[in-house]
Amino acid sequence: MLVYRNFRYFKWAALLVLASVIAYWLHQPFAGVPNGGTWLGYVLGTIGAGIIFWLTYLGIRKRRYGIHREGAGKDKRKDGIKLEDWVSAHIYFGLSLIIVATLHTGFQFGWNLHTLAYALMIIVIVSGIFGVYAYIRYPQLMTENRRGLTLNNMLAQVADLDKEMRGITMSMGENINAAVLRAAQETRVGGSFGRMLAGQDASCPTTAARVLVEQVAHQPHDDEAALRRLLSLLVRKEELLRRARRDVQFSALMQIWLFVHVPLSFGLLAALTAHIVSVFFYW
Repeated sequence: MLVYRNFRYFKWAALLVLASVIAYWLHQPFAGVPNGGTWLGYVLGTIGAGIIFWLTYLGIRKRRYGIHREGAGKDKRKDGIKLEDWVSAHIYFGLSLIIVATLHTGFQFGWNLHTLAYALMIIVIVSGIFGVYAYIRYPQLMTENRRGLTLNNMLAQVADLDKEMRGITMSMGENINAAVLRAAQETRVGGSFGRMLAGQDASCPTTAARVLVEQVAHQPHDDEAALRRLLSLLVRKEELLRRARRDVQFSALMQIWLFVHVPLSFGLLAALTAHIVSVFFYW
């Protein structure tokens, strides 16, 4: 999506930025100070507002397509336009707003509605940049972390390990038996959003069971072979849990930016609308 069609949308956005910079450089406002109230300010403001409304529309259409698409192998199109076109245009024209909108303001900022709209725009763009990074980087990390398994596969293997360990511990002491049982019943993957983002569980019962078995293994024991087998199973389970939690973490990181990007995008639309109304009706 960044190099799509040989950087077509990057080139278009770069041309827009270049034209805006040149116009700003050549512009000589009557008041002597560039601001949003000059003819160039109105032109750049209109272009910026148009891009914002257009990008919001693109985002809605892209997500609507994602809900109603039929088959992952088919050409991804919406009204004859490839989905990659929508996304690539969304990225580069969104970034161009940093320059266009800043030049529109004439670098005149204050504690007012107009600066609020500008600040919301910057936050939305920054969250979008993180979203691009997340969807480029995290799927690769998820593939490397999974090693050919799905999250369900990993959890199924954890369940099989729990079953095997319960059979081994039946002939062991009550402390080991209780620890392994607790590890099977109370170990969690995910949970609260904070735990999903953390990608780990500092109080994991499986880790506690593994530590206990390691301590017992350093002492004389009637069935050392079974103890070593139990320890190896606990280590294997810990590894699967680590990968499963990382998988959940990557998924959460790819979604969390939407909790910022989408609501703030609507907040930006509201502030932008109020900005436009105040300029044309009260100034």
